[in-house]
Amino acid sequence: MARSKDFDEAEVLSKAVCIFWHKGYNGTSMQDLVDGLGISRSSLYDTFGDKHALYIKALDSYQKAGGSQMCDIINNTASAKEAIKKLLELTMSTLLNDEQRKGCFMVNAEIELASLDAEVKNVICRNEQQFENAVLSAIKKGQESGEIRNTQDSLALARFIMNAVRGMQVSAKATADKAFFDDIIKTTLSILD
Repeated sequence: MARSKDFDEAEVLSKAVCIFWHKGYNGTSMQDLVDGLGISRSSLYDTFGDKHALYIKALDSYQKAGGSQMCDIINNTASAKEAIKKLLELTMSTLLNDEQRKGCFMVNAEIELASLDAEVKNVICRNEQQFENAVLSAIKKGQESGEIRNTQDSLALARFIMNAVRGMQVSAKATADKAFFDDIIKTTLSILD
Protein backbone atom coordinates (compact mmCIF):
# COMPACT_ATOMS: atom_id res chain seq x y z
CA MET A 1 0.00 0.00 0.00
CA ALA A 2 1.40 3.39 -1.02
CA ARG A 3 2.00 5.97 1.67
CA SER A 4 0.19 9.26 1.38
CA LYS A 5 2.34 12.34 1.07
CA ASP A 6 2.50 14.57 4.10
CA PHE A 7 3.24 17.71 2.08
CA ASP A 8 1.53 19.84 -0.54
CA GLU A 9 3.24 19.28 -3.91
CA ALA A 10 2.21 22.70 -5.25
CA GLU A 11 3.63 24.43 -2.19
CA VAL A 12 6.89 22.48 -2.45
CA LEU A 13 7.11 23.33 -6.16
CA SER A 14 6.57 27.01 -5.34
CA LYS A 15 9.45 26.83 -2.85
CA ALA A 16 11.61 25.15 -5.52
CA VAL A 17 10.92 28.04 -7.90
CA CYS A 18 12.16 30.47 -5.21
CA ILE A 19 15.31 28.46 -4.51
CA PHE A 20 16.26 28.00 -8.17
CA TRP A 21 15.36 31.63 -8.94
CA HIS A 22 17.59 32.90 -6.16
CA LYS A 23 20.57 30.57 -6.67
CA GLY A 24 20.26 29.48 -10.30
CA TYR A 25 20.34 25.88 -11.41
CA ASN A 26 24.09 25.37 -11.08
CA GLY A 27 24.25 27.22 -7.76
CA THR A 28 21.56 25.04 -6.17
CA SER A 29 22.66 21.80 -4.53
CA MET A 30 20.46 18.86 -3.65
CA GLN A 31 21.08 19.74 0.00
CA ASP A 32 19.82 23.30 -0.67
CA LEU A 33 16.64 21.75 -2.04
CA VAL A 34 16.18 19.30 0.82
CA ASP A 35 16.72 22.09 3.38
CA GLY A 36 14.64 24.69 1.53
CA LEU A 37 11.74 22.44 0.57
CA GLY A 38 11.38 20.87 4.00
CA ILE A 39 11.02 17.34 2.64
CA SER A 40 13.33 14.36 2.74
CA ARG A 41 15.67 13.56 -0.09
CA SER A 42 13.75 10.35 -0.81
CA SER A 43 10.43 12.25 -0.96
CA LEU A 44 12.00 14.75 -3.32
CA TYR A 45 13.21 12.00 -5.66
CA ASP A 46 9.97 9.98 -5.38
CA THR A 47 7.75 12.98 -6.12
CA PHE A 48 9.74 15.18 -8.48
CA GLY A 49 12.61 13.05 -9.77
CA ASP A 50 16.14 14.40 -9.82
CA LYS A 51 17.29 18.02 -9.58
CA HIS A 52 16.93 18.58 -13.32
CA ALA A 53 13.38 17.20 -13.43
CA LEU A 54 12.43 19.43 -10.50
CA TYR A 55 13.98 22.44 -12.26
CA ILE A 56 11.95 21.78 -15.41
CA LYS A 57 8.78 21.45 -13.30
CA ALA A 58 9.65 24.71 -11.53
CA LEU A 59 10.10 26.50 -14.88
CA ASP A 60 6.82 25.05 -16.16
CA SER A 61 5.01 26.17 -13.01
CA TYR A 62 6.45 29.68 -13.27
CA GLN A 63 5.57 29.87 -16.96
CA LYS A 64 1.98 28.75 -16.40
CA ALA A 65 1.43 31.26 -13.59
CA GLY A 66 2.92 34.13 -15.60
CA GLY A 67 1.08 33.09 -18.74
CA SER A 68 -2.22 32.98 -16.92
CA GLN A 69 -1.72 36.47 -15.50
CA MET A 70 -0.71 37.82 -18.90
CA CYS A 71 -3.70 36.25 -20.66
CA ASP A 72 -6.02 37.72 -18.02
CA ILE A 73 -4.70 41.20 -18.77
CA ILE A 74 -4.94 40.77 -22.55
CA ASN A 75 -8.41 39.20 -22.45
CA ASN A 76 -9.96 41.48 -19.83
CA THR A 77 -8.76 44.88 -20.99
CA ALA A 78 -10.94 46.49 -23.66
CA SER A 79 -8.23 48.76 -25.06
CA ALA A 80 -5.32 47.06 -26.84
CA LYS A 81 -2.91 49.87 -25.94
CA GLU A 82 -4.05 49.78 -22.33
CA ALA A 83 -3.54 45.99 -22.20
CA ILE A 84 0.03 46.34 -23.47
CA LYS A 85 0.65 49.21 -21.05
CA LYS A 86 -0.66 47.05 -18.17
CA LEU A 87 1.69 44.22 -19.17
CA LEU A 88 4.67 46.58 -19.20
CA GLU A 89 3.66 48.15 -15.88
CA LEU A 90 3.13 44.74 -14.31
CA THR A 91 6.62 43.76 -15.40
CA MET A 92 8.04 46.96 -13.91
CA SER A 93 6.21 46.69 -10.58
CA THR A 94 7.14 43.01 -10.19
CA LEU A 95 10.79 43.81 -10.80
CA LEU A 96 10.88 46.90 -8.59
CA ASN A 97 9.15 45.11 -5.71
CA ASP A 98 11.81 42.38 -5.69
CA GLU A 99 14.27 43.51 -3.03
CA GLN A 100 16.66 40.67 -3.90
CA ARG A 101 16.99 41.87 -7.52
CA LYS A 102 16.60 38.36 -8.90
CA GLY A 103 15.38 39.52 -12.31
CA CYS A 104 13.08 37.13 -14.17
CA PHE A 105 13.35 33.41 -13.42
CA MET A 106 12.71 32.54 -17.07
CA VAL A 107 15.29 35.01 -18.42
CA ASN A 108 17.82 33.82 -15.83
CA ALA A 109 17.25 30.23 -16.99
CA GLU A 110 17.67 31.29 -20.60
CA ILE A 111 20.98 32.98 -19.87
CA GLU A 112 22.30 30.18 -17.67
CA LEU A 113 21.15 27.04 -19.49
CA ALA A 114 19.18 27.44 -22.74
CA SER A 115 22.20 27.05 -24.98
CA LEU A 116 23.24 23.88 -23.12
CA ASP A 117 19.98 22.17 -22.21
CA ALA A 118 17.32 21.28 -24.78
CA GLU A 119 14.55 20.84 -22.18
CA VAL A 120 15.19 24.26 -20.67
CA LYS A 121 15.34 25.76 -24.17
CA ASN A 122 11.94 24.20 -24.99
CA VAL A 123 10.33 25.71 -21.88
CA ILE A 124 11.88 29.11 -22.71
CA CYS A 125 10.68 28.94 -26.33
CA ARG A 126 7.17 27.95 -25.23
CA ASN A 127 7.12 30.88 -22.80
CA GLU A 128 8.35 33.35 -25.40
CA GLN A 129 5.86 32.08 -27.97
CA GLN A 130 2.99 32.47 -25.50
CA PHE A 131 4.04 36.05 -24.72
CA GLU A 132 4.54 36.90 -28.37
CA ASN A 133 1.13 35.46 -29.30
CA ALA A 134 -0.63 37.38 -26.52
CA VAL A 135 0.94 40.71 -27.46
CA LEU A 136 0.41 40.00 -31.17
CA SER A 137 -3.26 39.33 -30.50
CA ALA A 138 -3.61 42.66 -28.67
CA ILE A 139 -1.79 44.54 -31.44
CA LYS A 140 -3.93 43.01 -34.19
CA LYS A 141 -7.06 43.84 -32.20
CA GLY A 142 -5.84 47.42 -31.83
CA GLN A 143 -4.97 47.69 -35.52
CA GLU A 144 -8.39 46.37 -36.53
CA SER A 145 -10.14 48.91 -34.31
CA GLY A 146 -7.90 51.76 -35.49
CA GLU A 147 -6.47 52.29 -31.99
CA ILE A 148 -2.99 51.22 -33.19
CA ARG A 149 -1.80 52.46 -36.55
CA ASN A 150 -1.67 49.83 -39.23
CA THR A 151 1.52 51.02 -40.92
CA GLN A 152 3.86 48.58 -39.16
CA ASP A 153 3.97 44.81 -39.17
CA SER A 154 2.07 43.51 -36.13
CA LEU A 155 4.51 40.65 -35.53
CA ALA A 156 7.51 42.99 -35.61
CA LEU A 157 5.75 45.26 -33.09
CA ALA A 158 5.01 42.29 -30.80
CA ARG A 159 8.63 41.17 -30.95
CA PHE A 160 9.85 44.70 -30.21
CA ILE A 161 7.61 44.87 -27.14
CA MET A 162 8.73 41.42 -26.02
CA ASN A 163 12.35 42.49 -26.36
CA ALA A 164 11.67 45.64 -24.30
CA VAL A 165 10.19 43.47 -21.53
CA ARG A 166 13.18 41.13 -21.59
CA GLY A 167 15.53 44.11 -21.45
CA MET A 168 13.69 45.40 -18.39
CA GLN A 169 13.95 41.97 -16.77
CA VAL A 170 17.71 41.87 -17.28
CA SER A 171 18.24 45.51 -16.24
CA ALA A 172 16.35 44.96 -13.00
CA LYS A 173 19.25 42.91 -11.68
CA ALA A 174 21.31 46.11 -11.59
CA THR A 175 18.87 48.99 -11.09
CA ALA A 176 15.73 49.83 -9.16
CA ASP A 177 15.31 53.27 -10.72
CA LYS A 178 11.62 53.64 -11.52
CA ALA A 179 12.31 56.54 -13.89
CA PHE A 180 14.56 54.24 -15.93
CA PHE A 181 11.71 51.75 -16.41
CA ASP A 182 9.11 54.49 -16.95
CA ASP A 183 11.22 55.78 -19.86
CA ILE A 184 11.36 52.31 -21.42
CA ILE A 185 7.59 51.89 -21.07
CA LYS A 186 6.83 55.35 -22.47
CA THR A 187 9.12 54.85 -25.46
CA THR A 188 7.85 51.33 -26.12
CA LEU A 189 4.24 52.48 -26.10
CA SER A 190 5.09 55.36 -28.44
CA ILE A 191 5.72 52.93 -31.30
CA LEU A 192 2.00 52.08 -31.21
CA ASP A 193 0.92 55.70 -31.91
